[in-house]
Amino acid sequence: MKSEHLAERAVGRSHSSNRLDVLTRASLVIIALSTASCQTARVSSPPASVPQPVVQPALSPELNPADSAALSKDTVDLTQSEVTGEAVRMFRDSIAADSIGAPDEPSWDIDVRSYETHARVEFYVNLFKGSAKDRFSAWLTRGSRYDEMIRRKLREGGLPEDMTYLALIESGYNPHAYSRAAAVGIWQFMTATARGTGLRVDWWVDERRDPVRSTDAAVKFLGWLHEQFGSLYLAAAAYNGGPGRVSRGLTRYADDLEGTSGDDTFFALAEKSYLRSETKDYVPKLIAAALVAKEPARYGLRIEKVSPFVFDTFKVGPSTPLTAVAKASGASLATIMELNSHVLRGLTPPADSFVVRIPTGSRDSFGAAFGALSAAERTAFTRVTTKKDDTRDRIAGRHDVSTKQLLWYNRSLKATKRGRLVAGQTVLIPSPAVVAAALDVPDPAVERYGSGGGRSATHVVKRGESLGLIARKYRTSVAQLKRLNRLKKGMIFPGQVIVVSGSGSRSAARSATGKTGRASSNGSNGTAAARRVHVVKSGESLGGIARKYGSTVARIQRLNSIKGTAIRAGQKLIVG
Repeated sequence: MKSEHLAERAVGRSHSSNRLDVLTRASLVIIALSTASCQTARVSSPPASVPQPVVQPALSPELNPADSAALSKDTVDLTQSEVTGEAVRMFRDSIAADSIGAPDEPSWDIDVRSYETHARVEFYVNLFKGSAKDRFSAWLTRGSRYDEMIRRKLREGGLPEDMTYLALIESGYNPHAYSRAAAVGIWQFMTATARGTGLRVDWWVDERRDPVRSTDAAVKFLGWLHEQFGSLYLAAAAYNGGPGRVSRGLTRYADDLEGTSGDDTFFALAEKSYLRSETKDYVPKLIAAALVAKEPARYGLRIEKVSPFVFDTFKVGPSTPLTAVAKASGASLATIMELNSHVLRGLTPPADSFVVRIPTGSRDSFGAAFGALSAAERTAFTRVTTKKDDTRDRIAGRHDVSTKQLLWYNRSLKATKRGRLVAGQTVLIPSPAVVAAALDVPDPAVERYGSGGGRSATHVVKRGESLGLIARKYRTSVAQLKRLNRLKKGMIFPGQVIVVSGSGSRSAARSATGKTGRASSNGSNGTAAARRVHVVKSGESLGGIARKYGSTVARIQRLNSIKGTAIRAGQKLIVG
Protein backbone atom coordinates (compact mmCIF):
# COMPACT_ATOMS: atom_id res chain seq x y z
CA MET A 1 0.00 0.00 0.00
CA LYS A 2 1.17 3.53 -0.70
CA SER A 3 0.27 4.63 2.82
CA GLU A 4 2.23 1.75 4.35
CA HIS A 5 5.17 2.53 2.12
CA LEU A 6 5.17 6.16 3.24
CA ALA A 7 5.16 5.16 6.88
CA GLU A 8 7.91 2.61 6.33
CA ARG A 9 10.02 5.08 4.38
CA ALA A 10 9.54 7.85 6.93
CA VAL A 11 10.47 5.67 9.86
CA GLY A 12 13.11 3.84 7.84
CA ARG A 13 15.00 7.09 7.49
CA SER A 14 15.02 7.27 11.28
CA HIS A 15 16.63 3.84 11.45
CA SER A 16 19.34 4.82 9.00
CA SER A 17 20.25 8.11 10.69
CA ASN A 18 20.91 8.35 14.43
CA ARG A 19 21.10 12.10 14.05
CA LEU A 20 17.31 12.45 13.87
CA ASP A 21 15.94 13.36 17.25
CA VAL A 22 12.70 12.15 18.72
CA LEU A 23 10.69 15.19 17.67
CA THR A 24 11.79 14.90 14.04
CA ARG A 25 10.95 11.21 14.02
CA ALA A 26 7.53 11.86 15.48
CA SER A 27 6.86 14.50 12.83
CA LEU A 28 7.65 12.04 10.05
CA VAL A 29 5.25 9.50 11.47
CA ILE A 30 2.53 12.14 11.73
CA ILE A 31 3.04 12.98 8.04
CA ALA A 32 2.87 9.30 7.15
CA LEU A 33 -0.28 8.86 9.17
CA SER A 34 -1.90 11.85 7.51
CA THR A 35 -1.11 10.43 4.08
CA ALA A 36 -2.28 7.03 5.16
CA SER A 37 -5.55 8.48 6.32
CA CYS A 38 -6.14 10.08 2.95
CA GLN A 39 -5.20 6.94 1.05
CA THR A 40 -7.42 4.78 3.22
CA ALA A 41 -10.32 7.12 2.70
CA ARG A 42 -9.88 6.96 -1.08
CA VAL A 43 -9.59 3.17 -1.13
CA SER A 44 -12.36 2.36 1.30
CA SER A 45 -14.98 4.99 0.42
CA PRO A 46 -14.55 6.34 -3.13
CA PRO A 47 -17.08 8.87 -4.45
CA ALA A 48 -19.96 7.32 -6.37
CA SER A 49 -19.10 9.20 -9.54
CA VAL A 50 -15.55 7.92 -9.67
CA PRO A 51 -14.90 4.34 -10.79
CA GLN A 52 -13.18 2.31 -8.14
CA PRO A 53 -9.58 1.53 -9.06
CA VAL A 54 -8.46 -2.03 -9.43
CA VAL A 55 -6.05 -2.79 -6.63
CA GLN A 56 -3.53 -5.58 -7.18
CA PRO A 57 -2.75 -7.29 -3.91
CA ALA A 58 0.72 -8.40 -2.96
CA LEU A 59 1.11 -12.01 -4.06
CA SER A 60 1.44 -14.64 -1.44
CA PRO A 61 3.76 -17.60 -2.12
CA GLU A 62 0.76 -19.89 -1.77
CA LEU A 63 -1.39 -18.04 -4.36
CA ASN A 64 -1.28 -17.99 -8.11
CA PRO A 65 -2.25 -14.85 -10.02
CA ALA A 66 -5.36 -16.67 -11.13
CA ASP A 67 -6.40 -17.04 -7.51
CA SER A 68 -6.22 -13.32 -6.81
CA ALA A 69 -9.83 -12.85 -7.79
CA ALA A 70 -10.74 -14.96 -4.81
CA LEU A 71 -9.30 -12.39 -2.38
CA SER A 72 -11.92 -10.38 -0.58
CA LYS A 73 -11.95 -6.61 -0.48
CA ASP A 74 -11.13 -6.76 3.25
CA THR A 75 -7.87 -8.51 2.40
CA VAL A 76 -6.58 -5.66 0.30
CA ASP A 77 -8.01 -2.67 2.12
CA LEU A 78 -5.93 -1.16 4.94
CA THR A 79 -7.90 0.71 7.55
CA GLN A 80 -6.60 3.84 9.25
CA SER A 81 -6.20 2.04 12.59
CA GLU A 82 -4.02 -0.64 10.97
CA VAL A 83 -1.76 1.98 9.39
CA THR A 84 -1.55 3.85 12.67
CA GLY A 85 -0.62 0.72 14.58
CA GLU A 86 2.03 -0.24 12.07
CA ALA A 87 3.56 3.25 12.05
CA VAL A 88 3.64 3.42 15.84
CA ARG A 89 5.27 -0.02 15.97
CA MET A 90 7.99 1.05 13.54
CA PHE A 91 8.49 4.33 15.44
CA ARG A 92 8.88 2.47 18.73
CA ASP A 93 11.31 -0.02 17.19
CA SER A 94 13.29 2.88 15.77
CA ILE A 95 13.66 4.50 19.17
CA ALA A 96 14.70 1.20 20.74
CA ALA A 97 17.27 0.57 18.03
CA ASP A 98 18.82 3.99 18.45
CA SER A 99 19.03 3.61 22.24
CA ILE A 100 21.19 0.49 22.04
CA GLY A 101 24.67 1.46 23.13
CA ALA A 102 23.74 5.14 23.55
CA PRO A 103 24.76 6.72 26.88
CA ASP A 104 22.02 7.82 29.26
CA GLU A 105 21.34 11.52 29.23
CA PRO A 106 22.54 12.92 32.59
CA SER A 107 19.98 14.42 34.90
CA TRP A 108 20.18 16.47 38.08
CA ASP A 109 17.72 16.99 40.89
CA ILE A 110 19.10 20.47 41.57
CA ASP A 111 18.70 23.19 38.96
CA VAL A 112 21.96 23.33 37.02
CA ARG A 113 20.64 23.91 33.50
CA SER A 114 19.22 27.35 34.29
CA TYR A 115 22.60 28.62 35.45
CA GLU A 116 25.23 26.63 33.53
CA THR A 117 26.09 29.64 31.35
CA HIS A 118 26.59 31.93 34.35
CA ALA A 119 30.09 33.42 34.20
CA ARG A 120 31.22 32.06 37.59
CA VAL A 121 29.78 28.62 36.85
CA GLU A 122 31.75 28.53 33.60
CA PHE A 123 34.85 29.70 35.48
CA TYR A 124 34.68 26.75 37.88
CA VAL A 125 33.83 24.26 35.14
CA ASN A 126 36.98 25.39 33.32
CA LEU A 127 38.95 25.14 36.56
CA PHE A 128 37.74 21.62 37.35
CA LYS A 129 38.50 20.36 33.85
CA GLY A 130 41.71 22.38 33.57
CA SER A 131 44.37 23.11 36.16
CA ALA A 132 42.44 21.35 38.95
CA LYS A 133 41.54 18.30 36.88
CA ASP A 134 43.81 15.83 38.68
CA ARG A 135 42.75 17.04 42.11
CA PHE A 136 39.07 17.04 41.16
CA SER A 137 39.40 13.51 39.75
CA ALA A 138 40.96 12.35 43.02
CA TRP A 139 38.09 13.90 44.95
CA LEU A 140 35.50 12.12 42.83
CA THR A 141 37.36 8.83 43.18
CA ARG A 142 37.38 9.20 46.96
CA GLY A 143 33.76 10.32 46.89
CA SER A 144 32.65 7.14 45.15
CA ARG A 145 33.25 5.40 48.49
CA TYR A 146 30.64 7.56 50.23
CA ASP A 147 28.32 8.51 47.36
CA GLU A 148 25.76 5.75 47.82
CA MET A 149 25.47 6.35 51.57
CA ILE A 150 25.21 10.14 51.23
CA ARG A 151 22.61 9.99 48.47
CA ARG A 152 20.49 7.56 50.46
CA LYS A 153 20.51 9.78 53.53
CA LEU A 154 19.72 12.91 51.51
CA ARG A 155 16.84 11.10 49.84
CA GLU A 156 15.49 9.85 53.17
CA GLY A 157 15.76 13.39 54.52
CA GLY A 158 13.67 14.80 51.69
CA LEU A 159 16.58 16.63 50.05
CA PRO A 160 17.92 16.36 46.49
CA GLU A 161 20.57 13.68 46.15
CA ASP A 162 22.82 16.02 44.18
CA MET A 163 23.38 18.08 47.32
CA THR A 164 26.11 15.49 47.86
CA TYR A 165 28.28 17.83 45.82
CA LEU A 166 28.37 20.22 48.78
CA ALA A 167 30.66 17.68 50.44
CA LEU A 168 32.71 17.58 47.24
CA ILE A 169 33.41 21.32 47.23
CA GLU A 170 33.71 21.53 51.01
CA SER A 171 36.33 18.87 51.62
CA GLY A 172 36.84 16.71 48.54
CA TYR A 173 35.05 14.01 50.59
CA ASN A 174 37.95 13.91 53.06
CA PRO A 175 36.85 12.84 56.59
CA HIS A 176 40.01 14.39 58.05
CA ALA A 177 39.80 17.74 56.25
CA TYR A 178 40.66 20.52 58.70
CA SER A 179 40.32 24.19 57.77
CA ARG A 180 42.16 27.15 59.20
CA ALA A 181 38.90 28.11 60.91
CA ALA A 182 38.82 24.67 62.61
CA ALA A 183 35.98 23.32 60.48
CA VAL A 184 36.36 19.55 60.31
CA GLY A 185 35.34 16.56 58.24
CA ILE A 186 33.55 15.81 55.00
CA TRP A 187 30.89 18.43 55.74
CA GLN A 188 33.25 20.91 57.43
CA PHE A 189 31.33 21.53 60.64
CA MET A 190 32.43 23.96 63.31
CA THR A 191 32.27 22.56 66.85
CA ALA A 192 29.21 24.48 68.03
CA THR A 193 27.16 23.75 64.91
CA ALA A 194 28.13 20.08 65.10
CA ARG A 195 26.98 19.81 68.69
CA GLY A 196 23.81 21.69 67.83
CA THR A 197 22.95 18.97 65.32
CA GLY A 198 23.65 16.18 67.81
CA LEU A 199 27.25 15.22 67.03
CA ARG A 200 29.67 14.20 69.75
CA VAL A 201 32.76 16.41 69.79
CA ASP A 202 35.21 15.97 72.66
CA TRP A 203 38.77 14.92 73.40
CA TRP A 204 38.16 11.25 72.63
CA VAL A 205 35.62 11.30 69.81
CA ASP A 206 34.94 13.78 67.02
CA GLU A 207 31.95 12.66 64.99
CA ARG A 208 32.57 15.39 62.43
CA ARG A 209 35.21 12.97 61.11
CA ASP A 210 32.64 10.17 60.87
CA PRO A 211 31.24 10.11 57.30
CA VAL A 212 27.97 8.53 58.44
CA ARG A 213 27.17 10.59 61.53
CA SER A 214 28.33 13.85 59.96
CA THR A 215 26.10 13.19 56.94
CA ASP A 216 23.16 12.73 59.30
CA ALA A 217 24.01 16.12 60.81
CA ALA A 218 24.43 17.77 57.41
CA VAL A 219 21.05 16.49 56.24
CA LYS A 220 19.48 17.80 59.43
CA PHE A 221 21.14 21.21 59.13
CA LEU A 222 20.49 21.58 55.39
CA GLY A 223 16.87 20.57 55.91
CA TRP A 224 16.48 23.28 58.53
CA LEU A 225 18.11 25.87 56.26
CA HIS A 226 15.93 24.87 53.32
CA GLU A 227 12.87 25.19 55.49
CA GLN A 228 13.97 28.66 56.62
CA PHE A 229 14.84 30.10 53.21
CA GLY A 230 12.65 28.12 50.80
CA SER A 231 15.49 27.74 48.29
CA LEU A 232 18.21 25.14 47.99
CA TYR A 233 20.74 27.68 46.79
CA LEU A 234 19.97 30.15 49.57
CA ALA A 235 20.28 27.21 51.98
CA ALA A 236 23.67 26.37 50.47
CA ALA A 237 24.77 30.00 50.82
CA ALA A 238 23.68 29.96 54.46
CA TYR A 239 25.54 26.69 55.00
CA ASN A 240 28.69 28.45 53.85
CA GLY A 241 28.26 32.01 55.09
CA GLY A 242 25.91 31.60 58.01
CA PRO A 243 22.12 31.84 58.06
CA GLY A 244 22.21 35.10 59.97
CA ARG A 245 24.10 36.87 57.24
CA VAL A 246 21.90 35.54 54.45
CA SER A 247 18.77 36.46 56.39
CA ARG A 248 20.00 40.01 56.97
CA GLY A 249 20.88 40.34 53.30
CA LEU A 250 17.39 39.30 52.25
CA THR A 251 15.95 41.90 54.61
CA ARG A 252 18.31 44.68 53.59
CA TYR A 253 17.68 44.22 49.87
CA ALA A 254 14.04 43.17 50.07
CA ASP A 255 12.91 45.91 47.68
CA ASP A 256 15.60 45.09 45.12
CA LEU A 257 14.84 41.38 45.34
CA GLU A 258 11.11 41.84 44.86
CA GLY A 259 9.97 39.85 41.86
CA THR A 260 12.63 37.15 42.25
CA SER A 261 11.81 33.79 43.73
CA GLY A 262 13.38 30.45 44.51
CA ASP A 263 16.97 29.90 43.49
CA ASP A 264 17.00 33.09 41.39
CA THR A 265 16.96 35.01 44.66
CA PHE A 266 20.45 33.81 45.52
CA PHE A 267 21.90 35.06 42.25
CA ALA A 268 20.13 38.39 42.66
CA LEU A 269 21.51 38.75 46.20
CA ALA A 270 24.98 37.72 45.02
CA GLU A 271 25.03 40.71 42.67
CA LYS A 272 24.94 43.03 45.69
CA SER A 273 28.07 44.08 47.57
CA TYR A 274 27.02 42.19 50.65
CA LEU A 275 27.93 38.50 50.68
CA ARG A 276 31.56 37.53 51.03
CA SER A 277 33.25 36.52 47.78
CA GLU A 278 33.53 32.96 49.04
CA THR A 279 29.78 32.74 49.57
CA LYS A 280 29.00 34.43 46.24
CA ASP A 281 31.08 31.77 44.51
CA TYR A 282 29.82 28.89 46.64
CA VAL A 283 26.67 28.11 44.64
CA PRO A 284 28.34 28.56 41.21
CA LYS A 285 31.04 26.19 42.44
CA LEU A 286 28.37 23.69 43.53
CA ILE A 287 26.66 23.86 40.12
CA ALA A 288 29.96 23.48 38.27
CA ALA A 289 30.89 20.50 40.45
CA ALA A 290 27.53 18.87 39.69
CA LEU A 291 27.96 19.42 35.95
CA VAL A 292 31.46 17.94 35.84
CA ALA A 293 30.84 15.13 38.34
CA LYS A 294 27.85 13.77 36.39
CA GLU A 295 29.80 13.65 33.10
CA PRO A 296 33.48 13.28 34.01
CA ALA A 297 34.46 11.71 30.68
CA ARG A 298 33.00 14.65 28.78
CA TYR A 299 35.39 16.94 30.63
CA GLY A 300 38.42 14.70 30.30
CA LEU A 301 38.40 13.25 33.82
CA ARG A 302 39.12 9.62 34.66
CA ILE A 303 37.40 8.36 37.77
CA GLU A 304 38.21 5.08 39.50
CA LYS A 305 35.40 3.64 41.59
CA VAL A 306 36.31 2.37 45.04
CA SER A 307 34.42 0.02 47.33
CA PRO A 308 31.47 1.55 49.20
CA PHE A 309 31.72 2.54 52.86
CA VAL A 310 30.05 -0.42 54.58
CA PHE A 311 30.81 -2.19 57.84
CA ASP A 312 29.60 -4.36 60.71
CA THR A 313 29.51 -3.14 64.31
CA PHE A 314 30.40 -4.58 67.71
CA LYS A 315 30.23 -3.13 71.22
CA VAL A 316 33.49 -3.24 73.19
CA GLY A 317 34.48 -2.09 76.64
CA PRO A 318 36.04 1.23 77.69
CA SER A 319 39.63 2.01 76.66
CA THR A 320 39.81 -0.72 74.03
CA PRO A 321 42.82 -0.22 71.74
CA LEU A 322 42.01 -0.07 68.04
CA THR A 323 44.92 -2.46 67.51
CA ALA A 324 42.99 -5.09 69.46
CA VAL A 325 39.93 -4.46 67.30
CA ALA A 326 42.07 -4.87 64.19
CA LYS A 327 43.57 -8.15 65.35
CA ALA A 328 40.24 -9.66 66.39
CA SER A 329 38.59 -8.71 63.11
CA GLY A 330 41.49 -9.92 60.96
CA ALA A 331 41.87 -6.49 59.40
CA SER A 332 44.78 -4.10 59.19
CA LEU A 333 45.07 -1.25 61.67
CA ALA A 334 44.73 1.19 58.77
CA THR A 335 41.37 -0.35 57.85
CA ILE A 336 40.05 -0.11 61.40
CA MET A 337 41.27 3.47 61.74
CA GLU A 338 39.52 4.39 58.50
CA LEU A 339 36.24 2.78 59.57
CA ASN A 340 36.52 4.50 62.96
CA SER A 341 37.95 7.82 61.83
CA HIS A 342 36.03 9.61 64.59
CA VAL A 343 38.04 7.81 67.32
CA LEU A 344 40.87 10.24 67.96
CA ARG A 345 43.28 8.77 70.49
CA GLY A 346 43.84 5.20 69.34
CA LEU A 347 41.39 3.68 71.80
CA THR A 348 37.72 3.85 72.67
CA PRO A 349 36.67 6.43 75.29
CA PRO A 350 37.57 5.42 78.85
CA ALA A 351 34.22 6.07 80.50
CA ASP A 352 31.73 3.84 78.67
CA SER A 353 31.29 0.93 76.31
CA PHE A 354 31.63 1.91 72.69
CA VAL A 355 30.38 0.58 69.34
CA VAL A 356 33.29 0.04 66.96
CA ARG A 357 33.11 -0.62 63.24
CA ILE A 358 34.66 -3.73 61.76
CA PRO A 359 34.82 -5.07 58.19
CA THR A 360 31.64 -6.49 56.73
CA GLY A 361 31.35 -10.21 57.39
CA SER A 362 33.58 -10.29 60.48
CA ARG A 363 30.92 -9.79 63.14
CA ASP A 364 30.15 -13.47 63.76
CA SER A 365 33.75 -14.36 64.54
CA PHE A 366 34.78 -11.10 66.20
CA GLY A 367 33.49 -11.78 69.70
CA ALA A 368 35.34 -15.06 70.14
CA ALA A 369 38.51 -13.71 68.55
CA PHE A 370 38.45 -10.62 70.75
CA GLY A 371 37.92 -12.70 73.87
CA ALA A 372 40.91 -14.86 72.96
CA LEU A 373 43.31 -11.90 72.92
CA SER A 374 45.81 -11.70 75.74
CA ALA A 375 45.34 -9.16 78.51
CA ALA A 376 48.35 -7.25 77.23
CA GLU A 377 46.84 -6.96 73.76
CA ARG A 378 43.64 -5.55 75.19
CA THR A 379 45.39 -3.18 77.58
CA ALA A 380 45.71 0.45 76.58
CA PHE A 381 47.83 1.73 79.47
CA THR A 382 50.26 0.89 82.17
CA ARG A 383 50.03 2.95 85.34
CA VAL A 384 52.87 4.58 87.24
CA THR A 385 52.87 6.77 90.34
CA THR A 386 54.68 10.09 90.38
CA LYS A 387 57.58 10.54 92.78
CA LYS A 388 59.30 13.56 94.20
CA ASP A 389 61.02 15.70 91.55
CA ASP A 390 59.26 13.92 88.67
CA THR A 391 58.36 16.07 85.67
CA ARG A 392 56.29 15.34 82.62
CA ASP A 393 59.40 15.28 80.46
CA ARG A 394 61.19 12.81 82.73
CA ILE A 395 58.28 10.41 82.89
CA ALA A 396 57.77 10.59 79.13
CA GLY A 397 61.45 9.93 78.52
CA ARG A 398 61.50 6.91 80.84
CA HIS A 399 58.60 5.30 78.98
CA ASP A 400 59.57 6.13 75.40
CA VAL A 401 56.69 8.47 74.60
CA SER A 402 56.77 12.16 73.82
CA THR A 403 55.65 14.68 76.39
CA LYS A 404 52.85 15.67 74.05
CA GLN A 405 51.64 12.08 73.78
CA LEU A 406 51.83 11.66 77.55
CA LEU A 407 49.64 14.73 78.01
CA TRP A 408 47.05 13.37 75.60
CA TYR A 409 46.08 10.79 78.20
CA ASN A 410 46.95 12.73 81.37
CA ARG A 411 45.32 16.09 80.93
CA SER A 412 44.89 16.85 84.64
CA LEU A 413 48.32 16.25 86.09
CA LYS A 414 49.05 18.65 88.94
CA ALA A 415 52.40 20.40 89.07
CA THR A 416 54.15 22.72 91.50
CA LYS A 417 55.13 26.28 90.67
CA ARG A 418 58.51 25.05 89.45
CA GLY A 419 56.98 22.52 87.07
CA ARG A 420 57.52 19.48 89.29
CA LEU A 421 54.67 17.00 89.39
CA VAL A 422 52.88 16.54 92.67
CA ALA A 423 53.99 13.20 94.14
CA GLY A 424 51.52 10.34 94.43
CA GLN A 425 49.57 10.96 91.22
CA THR A 426 48.67 8.12 88.86
CA VAL A 427 50.01 8.60 85.34
CA LEU A 428 48.67 6.60 82.41
CA ILE A 429 51.41 5.46 80.04
CA PRO A 430 49.91 4.66 76.63
CA SER A 431 51.04 1.46 74.98
CA PRO A 432 52.96 1.77 71.69
CA ALA A 433 49.95 0.26 69.93
CA VAL A 434 47.66 2.99 71.23
CA VAL A 435 50.07 5.73 70.24
CA ALA A 436 50.39 4.20 66.77
CA ALA A 437 46.64 4.51 66.21
CA ALA A 438 46.22 7.96 67.73
CA LEU A 439 45.63 11.06 65.62
CA ASP A 440 47.79 14.11 66.27
CA VAL A 441 44.91 16.58 66.17
CA PRO A 442 43.99 19.59 68.29
CA ASP A 443 41.42 19.36 71.03
CA PRO A 444 38.14 19.62 69.08
CA ALA A 445 36.34 20.88 72.17
CA VAL A 446 38.31 24.15 72.05
CA GLU A 447 36.64 26.78 69.87
CA ARG A 448 39.17 28.76 67.90
CA TYR A 449 37.35 31.92 67.03
CA GLY A 450 38.33 35.18 68.68
CA SER A 451 41.76 36.60 69.36
CA GLY A 452 41.52 36.54 73.13
CA GLY A 453 41.18 40.29 73.40
CA GLY A 454 38.35 39.89 75.88
CA ARG A 455 36.66 37.13 77.79
CA SER A 456 33.11 36.41 76.66
CA ALA A 457 30.64 33.87 77.98
CA THR A 458 28.79 32.11 75.19
CA HIS A 459 25.68 29.98 74.80
CA VAL A 460 25.01 27.37 72.11
CA VAL A 461 21.44 27.77 70.87
CA LYS A 462 19.22 24.70 71.21
CA ARG A 463 16.17 23.92 69.08
CA GLY A 464 13.14 25.87 70.27
CA GLU A 465 15.10 28.56 72.11
CA SER A 466 14.52 32.26 71.48
CA LEU A 467 16.54 35.35 72.31
CA GLY A 468 14.03 36.17 75.02
CA LEU A 469 14.42 32.76 76.65
CA ILE A 470 18.22 32.98 76.51
CA ALA A 471 18.14 36.53 77.89
CA ARG A 472 16.10 35.40 80.89
CA LYS A 473 18.40 32.44 81.48
CA TYR A 474 21.46 34.69 81.72
CA ARG A 475 19.66 37.59 83.41
CA THR A 476 20.23 39.99 80.59
CA SER A 477 18.03 41.65 77.97
CA VAL A 478 17.22 40.91 74.35
CA ALA A 479 18.59 44.33 73.43
CA GLN A 480 21.90 43.51 75.12
CA LEU A 481 22.16 40.18 73.31
CA LYS A 482 21.47 41.90 69.99
CA ARG A 483 24.16 44.47 70.74
CA LEU A 484 26.75 41.88 71.77
CA ASN A 485 26.03 39.77 68.72
CA ARG A 486 25.34 42.54 66.21
CA LEU A 487 21.87 41.23 65.50
CA LYS A 488 19.36 43.55 63.88
CA LYS A 489 16.55 41.03 64.26
CA GLY A 490 15.87 38.21 66.63
CA MET A 491 16.43 35.29 64.25
CA ILE A 492 18.70 32.60 65.72
CA PHE A 493 19.20 28.94 64.83
CA PRO A 494 20.16 25.69 66.56
CA GLY A 495 23.92 25.34 66.98
CA GLN A 496 24.56 29.07 66.76
CA VAL A 497 26.93 30.49 69.37
CA ILE A 498 25.52 33.54 71.14
CA VAL A 499 27.72 35.84 73.24
CA VAL A 500 25.75 36.35 76.45
CA SER A 501 28.17 38.43 78.55
CA GLY A 502 31.63 39.93 78.56
CA SER A 503 33.43 42.23 76.20
CA GLY A 504 31.56 41.09 73.13
CA SER A 505 34.66 41.65 71.03
CA ARG A 506 34.37 42.03 67.29
CA SER A 507 35.75 38.57 66.66
CA ALA A 508 33.47 36.91 69.17
CA ALA A 509 30.46 38.73 67.81
CA ARG A 510 31.33 37.66 64.29
CA SER A 511 31.47 34.08 65.45
CA ALA A 512 28.15 34.31 67.20
CA THR A 513 26.37 35.81 64.22
CA GLY A 514 27.17 33.11 61.79
CA LYS A 515 30.76 31.93 61.63
CA THR A 516 30.18 28.95 63.84
CA GLY A 517 26.87 28.32 62.17
CA ARG A 518 28.56 27.94 58.84
CA ALA A 519 30.45 24.96 57.56
CA SER A 520 33.14 26.08 55.16
CA SER A 521 36.45 24.46 54.41
CA ASN A 522 37.86 27.85 53.51
CA GLY A 523 37.21 29.33 56.97
CA SER A 524 38.01 32.99 56.53
CA ASN A 525 38.47 33.98 60.15
CA GLY A 526 42.20 34.12 59.47
CA THR A 527 45.24 33.11 61.47
CA ALA A 528 44.23 34.84 64.66
CA ALA A 529 40.96 32.97 64.67
CA ALA A 530 42.79 29.65 64.92
CA ARG A 531 44.85 30.60 67.99
CA ARG A 532 44.38 29.43 71.55
CA VAL A 533 44.82 31.81 74.46
CA HIS A 534 46.01 30.88 77.95
CA VAL A 535 45.43 33.10 80.98
CA VAL A 536 48.49 32.91 83.22
CA LYS A 537 47.84 31.66 86.75
CA SER A 538 49.87 32.47 89.81
CA GLY A 539 53.08 30.43 89.93
CA GLU A 540 53.08 29.40 86.28
CA SER A 541 56.17 29.70 84.11
CA LEU A 542 56.65 29.91 80.36
CA GLY A 543 58.23 26.48 80.41
CA GLY A 544 55.30 24.94 82.23
CA ILE A 545 52.79 26.58 79.90
CA ALA A 546 54.76 25.43 76.86
CA ARG A 547 54.75 21.83 78.12
CA LYS A 548 51.04 22.01 78.87
CA TYR A 549 50.24 22.87 75.27
CA GLY A 550 52.92 20.72 73.64
CA SER A 551 54.79 23.85 72.56
CA THR A 552 58.15 25.48 73.29
CA VAL A 553 59.21 28.60 75.18
CA ALA A 554 60.68 30.05 71.99
CA ARG A 555 57.43 29.60 70.10
CA ILE A 556 55.33 31.24 72.81
CA GLN A 557 57.81 34.12 72.96
CA ARG A 558 57.56 34.56 69.22
CA LEU A 559 53.75 34.36 69.16
CA ASN A 560 53.49 37.00 71.87
CA SER A 561 56.43 39.22 70.81
CA ILE A 562 58.17 38.93 74.19
CA LYS A 563 61.89 38.57 74.73
CA GLY A 564 62.31 37.41 78.30
CA THR A 565 60.58 34.76 80.35
CA ALA A 566 58.92 37.05 82.88
CA ILE A 567 55.14 36.71 82.92
CA ARG A 568 52.46 37.79 85.39
CA ALA A 569 49.25 36.31 86.70
CA GLY A 570 46.27 37.31 84.58
CA GLN A 571 48.37 37.90 81.47
CA LYS A 572 46.95 36.43 78.26
CA LEU A 573 49.35 34.42 76.12
CA ILE A 574 48.78 33.04 72.65
CA VAL A 575 49.84 29.41 72.90
CA GLY A 576 48.96 27.94 69.51
